Amino acid sequence: MSEPTTPPQRIFDGHNDTMLRLWRKGDMEGRCFIEGDGEGHIDAPRARAGGFKGGFFALYAPNPEGVPAFEGEHEGDITNIPYIGPVDAPDAMRAATALASILARIARTAPDTLSVCRSVAEIEAAEQAGAIAAVMHIEGAEAIDVGLQALELFHAAGLRSLGPVWSRPNKFGFGVPFRFPADPDQGPGLTDHGVRLVRACEEMGIMVDLSHLNAAGFWDVAKLSTKPLVATHSNVHAISPSARNLLDKQLDAIAESKGVVGVNYAVGFLREDGRQLPDTPLPLLIRHLDHLLEKLGEDGVALGSDFDGAMVPREIGDAAGLPALVGAMRQAGYGPELIDKICWGNWLSLLKRTWK
Repeated sequence: MSEPTTPPQRIFDGHNDTMLRLWRKGDMEGRCFIEGDGEGHIDAPRARAGGFKGGFFALYAPNPEGVPAFEGEHEGDITNIPYIGPVDAPDAMRAATALASILARIARTAPDTLSVCRSVAEIEAAEQAGAIAAVMHIEGAEAIDVGLQALELFHAAGLRSLGPVWSRPNKFGFGVPFRFPADPDQGPGLTDHGVRLVRACEEMGIMVDLSHLNAAGFWDVAKLSTKPLVATHSNVHAISPSARNLLDKQLDAIAESKGVVGVNYAVGFLREDGRQLPDTPLPLLIRHLDHLLEKLGEDGVALGSDFDGAMVPREIGDAAGLPALVGAMRQAGYGPELIDKICWGNWLSLLKRTWK
């Protein structure tokens, strides 16, 4: 008689681009996600195997054809991409609605597999039922018009988290480019439209994500916001000096607001040399967690994988490999209570304090 197996640590994740992967594959029904295709980083079978219980599922409009994208970088390269020009609003809306429809179809056709959640109570109910709790997130608000009618529409469809920019400029603000080594203090802050967008999100109970926003925009949101500051998938600039990572003074502001940072698994944002190498060791990711814990405290640190949007350490590999990350935390001396906070509790606590 075989010994009972211990279920993996439950994980709520700050960011993935899985709907974009399905769209590019032409899988508008999400069958590859439901049944599992072994491609990319997340599908339902691998999520179950690794303890991936939920997270923020991004609606992201990719760059125009021929423009370099971060996820296309070659192994071994240092990430240095010039400022990428804006995406046209009609193209962004087509992408956002397509990705939202894939997410909705998965939830409708396989409710035991995935549930689109609009509240913490719904996240907890999905977890209890064994379904993946998906929070709809917009990464880069090119699909939102300046009158914010589209924001109302997406909110009605389940949108509860929004990053005003990706790493390119748009009508709301200026994304920080993928440069290494570089400082995130590049370019101007929020536009007047961006100020109105942030205020509208706060009124509607939509979490504002600071990942990909440049330093000036970060400080604009910090001045405007009455909510905890959040970076769903960002790392420590003092360890890896990528422009995409957060300076200690930004971490101090997040801590003062009782906010949260989700550590990003992308190897180029973990490594001191900024290189795209899958053999990046997990103790380096633990160094980022240690620094975040020192700056933010045990209630301010979470996970933000960037699955299906970045190269991640080979030891993790995909969602099924998440127990390796949990094992690295244990090996580093993290206790069960702290691990559960980082992997699950801190995101839910943050959402209780942010959503209406």
